Amino acid sequence: MMIPTIETGRLWLRPFTPQDAPTMHQILNGPDVLKYFPGPQTVTETQVERMIGRLLAHWQEHGCGLWAVEQRTTGALLGRCGLQRITETNEVEIDFILDPASWGQGLATEAGQASLKFGFEQLNLAEVVGIVHPENLASQRVLQKLGMQFTAATEYFGMAVHRYVITQPNFANQTVEK
Repeated sequence: MMIPTIETGRLWLRPFTPQDAPTMHQILNGPDVLKYFPGPQTVTETQVERMIGRLLAHWQEHGCGLWAVEQRTTGALLGRCGLQRITETNEVEIDFILDPASWGQGLATEAGQASLKFGFEQLNLAEVVGIVHPENLASQRVLQKLGMQFTAATEYFGMAVHRYVITQPNFANQTVEK
């Protein structure tokens, strides 16, 4: 499958390349980036290289996946965003991680909106979920801005999470909050 590239007002969502590993390594090891993720709070560059390989393979296997998020004006890699299939539950989840230097500018919302549009309009998904740590208020706010509704405080793979969902009809009928 050819991974599409999507243009938004300020961003390119494009396929990852092996050359993205050093910058993604820096981003993932930034302050508080992995704070709400299970497992280690730091990653090696080799782990990031493997992650990029898995992200590309996910596209081939599931027809969706995570894009590299690139700033259009500078070409700077800012992080990742997209849709991943959770094989254990067969749900499609929105995922985003951005460089702390780009937090608070609405970029996660912009990339998330493009990801949802792709999922609903190109993949004809019925719904997309958002799974977030209960203390990760910034990511919960992004999900809310995307029109996702809180549905449950639950557990995913042994970790307490808040679950959000948006359906295709709700996405089609909304205006996104900036």
